[in-house]
Amino acid sequence: MEVQFDALLEQVDSHHFWLTYLSGATQPTSRIGIHLAIFSEPYLSMVLSGEKTIESRFSRNRCAPYGEVGDGDIILVKEVSGPICGIALARRTWCYDLEAEPLDRIRDRFGAGIGADDEFWASRADSLYATLIELGTPASIAPVNCDKRDRRGWVSLRPRQMSFAF
Repeated sequence: MEVQFDALLEQVDSHHFWLTYLSGATQPTSRIGIHLAIFSEPYLSMVLSGEKTIESRFSRNRCAPYGEVGDGDIILVKEVSGPICGIALARRTWCYDLEAEPLDRIRDRFGAGIGADDEFWASRADSLYATLIELGTPASIAPVNCDKRDRRGWVSLRPRQMSFAF
């Protein structure tokens, strides 16, 4: 799968923060991760409007974004079966093993920011892992095509580059 970063940079040209941040993040020396997150309505509109401040991903397996997304990473927002139509910053991230952290505690702490109903929470009851991401600086952009064809809801396009102290 290929994302045209030049096309993305053109679309954020009027957003000073995003033009600067994305330009820096696409440099080979950058440690910032870049991720593609797929959203359906109503969550897509809620993210882009800033109404949804916490993105949550639940799974039975340790798969992306669990352990792959970090504070300061870039999230490209893609519509289901559609183009990339927005961008957001991962301000803070949390990964939970749900055998150690009860789902009800996560709902109490983050539920308002997630903006989901009882049906959403009930459907996550058998999940074993959760990734929560505080979203910041969301921006809608003109559509950028992306040739994603698989069913994954999250793709780490460029994993976060870890720094190591010696």
